[in-house]
Amino acid sequence: MDRPASRAETDHGTGDAPTGVSRAAPEWLVRPQVGLCPCGCIGRRSRAGFLARTIDGLADVTRQAVFADEIASRPGLLQRLDPRTKLLGLLVLLVTASFAHQVVLLAALYLLSLVLAAASAVPIGGFLKRVWLTIPLFTAFVVLPATTNLITPGEVVVPLGTWFGHPVGLTLQGLTGAVLLVSRVAVSVSLALLVTVTTSWPRLLEALRSLRIPRMFVTVGAMAYRYVFVLVEVVTDRYTARVARTVRRERTKAGRSFVVASAGALFGRAHQLSGEVHDAMIARGYVGECRTLDPPSFQLADATAAAGLVLIVVSVLLAGRALAG
Repeated sequence: MDRPASRAETDHGTGDAPTGVSRAAPEWLVRPQVGLCPCGCIGRRSRAGFLARTIDGLADVTRQAVFADEIASRPGLLQRLDPRTKLLGLLVLLVTASFAHQVVLLAALYLLSLVLAAASAVPIGGFLKRVWLTIPLFTAFVVLPATTNLITPGEVVVPLGTWFGHPVGLTLQGLTGAVLLVSRVAVSVSLALLVTVTTSWPRLLEALRSLRIPRMFVTVGAMAYRYVFVLVEVVTDRYTARVARTVRRERTKAGRSFVVASAGALFGRAHQLSGEVHDAMIARGYVGECRTLDPPSFQLADATAAAGLVLIVVSVLLAGRALAG
C-alpha cells in the first residue's frame, strides 16, 4: 500500500519552497523579506536612538583599533623603523613645527607627513579625514573670534558691517595668526597620528618604557588598551540581548534607566576583572615590568632616518631664518 505523501514532500513538489529547503519551518520564516521602499510607501524607517548610536560609537572604537593594528603590520617605510626612532623623530619634528613662524614651512612639513603616509601604506583618504575632522577643525572655530578687529587690531580686509556703532571686520593680522595656528596643529596631529597607526601598541609602550617613561604610566596604558575592548564587548552584548528581548520600541526614559543600570554593572565587572587580571599576572611571574617577545633594536634604516631627520630640521630652521630676514 502506498503511504500518503508527507507535508514536506507535498510542498516541495508544488515548487513553493526553494530546492533543498524543508517546509518543516513555518511559511513566514522562509518567505523572502520585502525590502523597504525608498519612497516610504512600504514599511517605515525609524531613526536610531541615542543609545543605539552610543553603542555603535563604542563598536567603532574597536574597529578603528583593529584597523590601526592592520596598518602597523603592513610593509611600509615607517613600519620598518624602530619605535624609539619614531618617537624621538616625532618629538623633534613637533618642536621644529612650534618654532616655525611661516605658513610655507608648515605646509612643507604637512606635505612631508602626507608623503610618509603614502610610503607607509596608510590610506590617504582616511588619514585626511581623521586629521581634519578633529582637532584642526575645532581649533579653526576657536580662533575665529581672534581674526576680528575686536580682538586683533590691524588692517581690515573683510568688512562685516557695524556692530553697536563700531565697524567690525576680519583683519589681516588675525587671519595670518589663525592660519598659522591651524597649520601648526594640523602638522602636529598628522605626525602624531602617523606614529600611532604605524606602530603596534605593545611596541609603542615598550619604546616609551625604554625612553624612561615612568613604569606606572606604561602599565596603566597597556592594561587600559587591552581591557577596554573587553568592556566594550560586554556593553555591546548587553544591549544586543536587550534588543533581542524587546518587542516594541522603548521610550527614552527606559533607555536612560538601562544606561544607568549598565554603568553600575560595568563598574562592578571592571573591578572584578582588574582583580582577576592582577592575580593571573602575579601567577605568571609578573614583577612590575612589562616585557615583549620582540624587543626594539636599532638598524641601518634607523640611522638613515635619523640622518634624514637632521637634514630636514636644519633645512626648516635655515629657511625660516631666511624668510624672516
